[in-house]
Amino acid sequence: MSLKTKARLKQAYKDTYVAELQKELKLSNVNEVPKIEKIVINVGLGRAKDDKKYMEVATTTLSKITGQKPVATVAKQSIAGFKLREGNKIGLKVTLRDEMMYEFLDRLINVVLPRLRDFHGVKRKAFDGQGNYSIGIDDQTVFPEINFEDAPITHGLQIIVVTTGNDAQQAKALLTKFGMPFEKDPNEKKKEEKK
Repeated sequence: MSLKTKARLKQAYKDTYVAELQKELKLSNVNEVPKIEKIVINVGLGRAKDDKKYMEVATTTLSKITGQKPVATVAKQSIAGFKLREGNKIGLKVTLRDEMMYEFLDRLINVVLPRLRDFHGVKRKAFDGQGNYSIGIDDQTVFPEINFEDAPITHGLQIIVVTTGNDAQQAKALLTKFGMPFEKDPNEKKKEEKK
């Protein structure tokens, strides 16, 4: 992946979206305009935490779709009910920033999400209280970088878009500018049907 050219979404954000968001959100200072800080991609190993093959597949998946080597996440405490000991590997994660973050977001919005079966948009209510957005994907093979030889075992992954937005409204406005395909509001559907 060549990073010599500026990421398309990063350029659009600087050139166009900042001014538009400042006006739409009625912000007095340009520094108040929300931006994306980082994107974190997680794979939970769950029951397969001791299965070396599952760990290899998940590591390969994250490496191919992000261009970075994943870091193992470990259990902070022992939980007997889950047969979990402190220090056990329980997942993998990759944190993307700057150019790689914008490149990944561009691929996610324009290539990966449209490839999902029965896709009607991402959930409107998957924001936390701090303006971060979370997307869950059930099968890693929707990413074009993954071929079927790389995926003898399918697994899901979670993508968290961390923004500087103060709340869900600001974060949603920001992600909408980038082209995030949110599902239609049921109230909007009813209005369209009446017309």
